[in-house]
Formats: sequence, structure tokens, C-alpha cells
Amino acid sequence: MLSIEIFSSQTGKYRLRRIAIHVCDLRLKIKEGLIEVYTGNGKGKTTAAFGLAFRASGWGYKVYMLQFMKLGTYGENRAALKLPDNMTVKFVGMPYFIAWEEDMPVEDRKKVRNVRFCKKGVPPPEYRAKVQEEFSELEKSIASGQWDIIILDEINVAIYYNLLSLDQVLAMLDKKPGSLEVVLTGRKMPEEIMERADLITEMLEIKHPYSKGYPARRGIDF
Repeated sequence: MLSIEIFSSQTGKYRLRRIAIHVCDLRLKIKEGLIEVYTGNGKGKTTAAFGLAFRASGWGYKVYMLQFMKLGTYGENRAALKLPDNMTVKFVGMPYFIAWEEDMPVEDRKKVRNVRFCKKGVPPPEYRAKVQEEFSELEKSIASGQWDIIILDEINVAIYYNLLSLDQVLAMLDKKPGSLEVVLTGRKMPEEIMERADLITEMLEIKHPYSKGYPARRGIDF
């Protein structure tokens, strides 16, 4: 049971109304699925994607989110567990980060923890195999028509670290069903993906508390 305020144009006032909504009773279908991109160096890309997922789930759409380079330890993952079965969130990551040796000087590597440095273009084979397997399963589920909305969170990072090829992602976009909405998030999104997008939102960092030394806050930043 939900309590909502409804504005009356006749009286010019709001009135409280109680309505019963059961997600299982709703089953909308997307007529024309688009491609959306949330990119930029600012905070909010994953947050925006989850907002869309929660909204769509409320209307009965079947939503599947695959998070790359993450382990499901964020607040949104905890919240998703409480949602109906029409929203599924999976993550494909390892208990370590990876970085190219060329991207960080040797003297700076001692300052970071839990990072595995690799030669550029050669990620850990077990990591690549894990991502490839999960992406293959995703493609099969797309072909089955199981989902209305697919969200690929931080997909650009997986491409950058050669866990997936750009060609694989482009092929998936080019052959997606016409009724499937696809959302891709991540900074520095490849131009080839941007060209295929119907909607592009760029999060631009103007100020960030990190620059003042504030740590990430549980429930706000993760």
C-alpha cells in the first residue's frame, strides 16, 4: 500500500490518497529500446543507472545489471536484494584491482594496495576468463528475450583492461533486439559506442570533497 499526494487542479490543493500497487501485477513492454550512455569524470554514473533500474523495476520491467570490476559491496547492491525478482544485479570482479605498468611510475606503485600491475594489453588470464564467461551468458540471455533493460556498469573499464574487446560490445549493441533498452556507464566511453547511443549524459566534476581530503562515505559514496 502506498500513500501519495495528488494535486487537484480544481481545488488547487493536494490530497492524500492510498493506493495498492503490486509489482507482480504490472508487466510493461518497451516498444522501441534505445541505447543510453552515462559518462564523464563526475560522480553519479552508476547512481543514475541504478535510479533508472529502480524506476523501471517499479513498473514491472525486467532489469538486468552487470557490474564490471566490482564485487557487489556497495549500498545499492544491498538495496537491490530487497527488490522484487524482476530486477537482477550481478557483478564480475576480483578481490584486487588491475592497472597497466605503463600507467603508474614504479616509485608510486608502493603507495597503492591491492593492485596487480600488468603489462599493457595482458590482464590476468583468470580475470579475463571470468569476464568473458559472464559476458557470454549475458549475450545468451539477451537473445532469449528475457530482459527489457540491460545495464552494463563500468563496461568501458573492462574494455580498457582488455577483459572484453570493443568489437564484442559493438556486436552486442548492433544485434540487440529492437525492444531492448541498453545502458552503458563509465568515464572515457569509446567513441564507437557514443556514435551508437541515442542518449548521452556527461557527468562533469565541478567540485569534489576528495580534493579536500574527505574520505568516501558509506551510504553516500558507496
